[in-house]
Amino acid sequence: MNFASDNWAGAHRAISENLERRASGYETAYGAGEIDKLVEKRFCEIFERDLKVFFVATGTIANSLAMAAAGKPGGVAFCHTGAHMIADECGAPELQSGLRLHGIAGPHAIMDAGALQSAIEAYPPDFVHGGQAAAVSVTQATELGTVYDTDAIAPVAEVCRKFGLPLHMDGARFANALVGLDSSPADMTWKSGVDMMSFGGTKNGCWCAEAVVIFEPKLAAQMAYYRKRAGHLLSKSRFVAAQFEAYFTDDLWLQTARHANRYAAKLAALIDNAPDLRLAWQPRANEVFAITKTTRFTALKKAGLVCGAWRMPSEHQNEIGDDETLMRLVTSFATGDRDIGDFARLIS
Repeated sequence: MNFASDNWAGAHRAISENLERRASGYETAYGAGEIDKLVEKRFCEIFERDLKVFFVATGTIANSLAMAAAGKPGGVAFCHTGAHMIADECGAPELQSGLRLHGIAGPHAIMDAGALQSAIEAYPPDFVHGGQAAAVSVTQATELGTVYDTDAIAPVAEVCRKFGLPLHMDGARFANALVGLDSSPADMTWKSGVDMMSFGGTKNGCWCAEAVVIFEPKLAAQMAYYRKRAGHLLSKSRFVAAQFEAYFTDDLWLQTARHANRYAAKLAALIDNAPDLRLAWQPRANEVFAITKTTRFTALKKAGLVCGAWRMPSEHQNEIGDDETLMRLVTSFATGDRDIGDFARLIS
């Protein structure tokens, strides 16, 4: 019953086997090999347009480099108050980009476009002391397991266009959001106004594969240098490319995401019917949040449930009691019927 995180799951067999297959022989280094070019072409096909792909090893550096691409002197980037970028990356995006991060509120981790506009207006371009607005970032799927459908992205993108700011998407769980919405990669990103994204594979069956994907050409101009300066130009980048090669073959990435989402829905149904647990909100991807008495949470952990306590977002503080805990359960490609069965028996 390990629902701690999709980061805890190993690599999908098809991906580890492709890594072994690509391990022999010689390949041009530093992203210039044939497999790197092949996978970049595959990215273009998936997103239905020409784009630039920069392979990296972690989602944190992908977000950080994306912010660097949007950097301005005294720059400010805007994201949700609970976004991974501002809450869980130890200041890395600010260090790498020189930008400050400004949190924007919104229910269920979805940024409120009106609040975003007001925050941007607080940095007028003729007031040098405050700094200047530089970029906006949304998280897909969000840290609360919710998703931005295209109707939710549209008003944020409209604000970005109004102020001439690039829109970034943190897609650490992009595949889970994609299948949860039954959308296309193009519709969810550049067709909705997204200019660049952090494309994650690690949480969805890869070993260690992330990428900065840039749809707006001018934002890619200096990215190779930002990546090198940050120490993330991998000499043997073919091993990141090899993971993505297998990830995309026969739509494995969508299969693993559907699998994780399906098991998250099963968990949510069990919690919905449990007498001493309740869903905090409906999951839309592979993260399930439930509320229970803190004593009950402790007992479940002692009985073998592996999951974490989560901080209740400020927008939802009135929905949890002082003697209660918000628990997060995350499913992955490795979650199976046994995990669900054990959980059902435990909470019964």
